[in-house]
Parts: sequence; C-alpha cells; structure tokens
Amino acid sequence: MSNPDELSTTRQGQLQRLAELVRDLHQLTPPEGLLDELTEGAVQWVPGAQYAGITVTRRRSDIETAAATGSYPLILDDIQRRHREGPCLSAAWAHQTIRIDDLAVDDRWPRYCADAIAQTPIRSMLCFQLFGQDQAVGALNFFSEGINVFDNESVELGLVFATHAALVWNMQRRDEQFRSALASRDIIGQAKGMLMERYRIDAVAAFDLLRRLSQESNVPLAQIAQQVVHADHPSH
Repeated sequence: MSNPDELSTTRQGQLQRLAELVRDLHQLTPPEGLLDELTEGAVQWVPGAQYAGITVTRRRSDIETAAATGSYPLILDDIQRRHREGPCLSAAWAHQTIRIDDLAVDDRWPRYCADAIAQTPIRSMLCFQLFGQDQAVGALNFFSEGINVFDNESVELGLVFATHAALVWNMQRRDEQFRSALASRDIIGQAKGMLMERYRIDAVAAFDLLRRLSQESNVPLAQIAQQVVHADHPSH
C-alpha cells in the first residue's frame, strides 16, 4: 500500500511539471497556435483521454470547433450542430463539468448519443465549461473509445487545462480586437486623407464628415471609411 506522503509528493511533482508545460507553451507558441498546442498537451496529461477538442458556440446557433486532436471531435461537434444538443454544449451553456462513462447507456442527449455511437468509436467523454463572454461560450472536451475511463484525477487535471484554455481564449480575443482596432484606425486614416485632399479640408473636418455619414446611414465608421477608400480605388 502506498504511503500517503509519497502519493502527495508524486502529485505535487505532476502538477509542477504540468505548470512548467503550460508556462513553456505560453512562452514558445504564438497566440494563434496556443489553443492547438494546449489541446494536444492536454490529451497527454489527462488520464483516459485519447482525443480532445474545444467547442465554441455563439447565441446557441453557431457551433464551431476551435481546436481538435483527430477527426472525432469534429464529427461530434457536427452531430451537436445538427441536433442542437450534446454534452459539450450543455457544459458550455450550463457552466458545468459533464462526465459520460458510457454513451450507450446515457439518456441525457438521446439523438446525440445515437449518432455518436453510430458514427464514431467514442464511448466516454469529459467536458468542461471554459468561458462565457462576447456572446460566446465554450467547452474543453476529452474523449475515449473505452468506457468508465475518466476518474477524479482526470477531472482534476482536466480542470487545470480548462482554466488555461480559457485564459488563452481571452488572450486571443484581445489580440484579435487589438488587430481589428489597428486595421480600423488605418482605414479611417486613409479615408480622412482622401477627403482632405478632395475637399481641401483639415483632418478634424474630414473626421467629422465620416462621423456624420456613419450616424446618418447607421453604418459603422470603419465601414464608411472603407467605402470611401474603395470608391477611390475600385480595383481593391
């Protein structure tokens, strides 16, 4: 029988190595590749996991797979998209952790389970809610072809990866918003320059003209600016 102190030391060592893995991923991987790398690493660490994927849904109508190891997570997300039900969606929408020990006997999502069994060899699943902002929610999901493979350790380590995946997702969103803001600023600057040259007005008057066009047409300012630029350069 193992000594409790030895088990505790071993556990601490595992968590330390896991923390080092996640730290290295953040330092060495570009933001756009972090979710893929994190998902790959999670499969190696979570006991029982053979595949993993991240499901993202917006307004309960648009479901996509943000990261996946292998084809089965993609197939299972497609089944959820078709039936509007499934454990990954429930984990995301209900902010909970869901464990399925055997799809063949689980009756919570009958249509999903039937198609999952028919189209894949997956029998066990473990799903963690990730985030819920900007009208988007998501789940980190682990899959196995065996039954009864996920235990309390799987849940504990899965939660660690779910926490880091949520942080990565938020980091990517901020990066996308920053790049979008820079692109909008550039296109607005181009449009202002064109209006200044065309109408012999200063920068303040050019921006005010764009703003008034945006308000009157109820079209975002960046889109109005893009229309001005493309009107001068129709080949773009």
